[in-house]
Amino acid sequence: MRTRTLLGLLTALVVSVPLGSAAVAQAAAQPPSLLPLSVANNSGRAEQVFLYVLGTDLASGKLGYVDAAGAFTAWSGGSNPPSPAPDVAIAGPGNGSTTTIQLPRGISGRMYMSFGQKLTFLLAQDGGLVQPAPWAANDPNRDVLFDWSEFTYNDAGLWLNSSQVDMFSVPHAVSVTGERGTSTEGQLKPGGRDAIFDALAKEPGDWAKLIHTRADGTRLRALAPRLAMEVADGFDPNYLDGYLTDTWNTYKSTDLTVVPFQFQPNLKYTGRTGGDGVLRFKDSTGKEVAAFPQPATKDVFGCDGKLAAPNDDVVGPLARTLCAALHRSTLGFQHTQPTYDGGEFYTRPVTDHYSKAVHANMVDGKAYGFAFDDVGNFESLVFDGVPSSVTITLTSF
Repeated sequence: MRTRTLLGLLTALVVSVPLGSAAVAQAAAQPPSLLPLSVANNSGRAEQVFLYVLGTDLASGKLGYVDAAGAFTAWSGGSNPPSPAPDVAIAGPGNGSTTTIQLPRGISGRMYMSFGQKLTFLLAQDGGLVQPAPWAANDPNRDVLFDWSEFTYNDAGLWLNSSQVDMFSVPHAVSVTGERGTSTEGQLKPGGRDAIFDALAKEPGDWAKLIHTRADGTRLRALAPRLAMEVADGFDPNYLDGYLTDTWNTYKSTDLTVVPFQFQPNLKYTGRTGGDGVLRFKDSTGKEVAAFPQPATKDVFGCDGKLAAPNDDVVGPLARTLCAALHRSTLGFQHTQPTYDGGEFYTRPVTDHYSKAVHANMVDGKAYGFAFDDVGNFESLVFDGVPSSVTITLTSF
């Protein structure tokens, strides 16, 4: 979850708007020290649900876990090789019921939910937590049905999203109620889970390889392409290469204009690909500000490597924009980016069919299909500066 970037954007918006007395009073309101977090189980499944609230204490930087009452405890112990972490599972709700726990202010992390079995976490000697990685063949959680939501809760409020950046498994909606009213994201269409798996299974090429099915026939998850590439005989690591070559060649003779911030329409950068195959951007004064060699398929699906996005005001926003446009297969066709017309996304044969399937089966079309799906605000994120309650709903599947 790209919380630091979101916080930077919100800060910029606040300082650009004069505050009246009512706004000042509102800004002074503090989020509660403990925020009620309810998990509603509407899954229709009979298995026992287990919950885990894990993350980083923002004041100390320590990793740890939160119990049902909202108390944070830092991890201790650990070994090399990593050893099993203590069992910190919270009993979750049965089908048709709700469990409410407390989320302490000042933490950023994940809430895991698993069905039928507890998850295995490991502690390294340096106090690091080894989280489930079911794309690895020897991971003990590989055949467990589970998923997670990501959150940051601090003095500026709550950010919560349902994330499919690594995988899609358990359909769940996220909702927050507070000073802005109630907002909900991540609601899957009826039958959407099966529709996502079916779309990937039918797509020509390696897309069916994203799906992991348990021995009992349960389709547990679909991995994001960047992780499916790490699996033996997994996803084609050269899938996007032809498209990337064509795109970088397009900008040898055509200007690419990037307007990275929708609230700053006059801030523009112009890109051209040079004879060395590097896409270079200049600002309005003609000064070069960023350069991007042609990325590989793994760089795009991971939004990393040659498309790494530092947390700055220029290179990072440019990299984010490029990566989003490549996932959505608009770069090379739409020469001003980002493109805000979702109808233009995923319309070409070579595209991110994983993200396409996830978005197509969301009620409002919003999801976190890849790391920078928040470019253009197409992500499944809720926020409130002074939240009073938050709900994660496990929806029917």
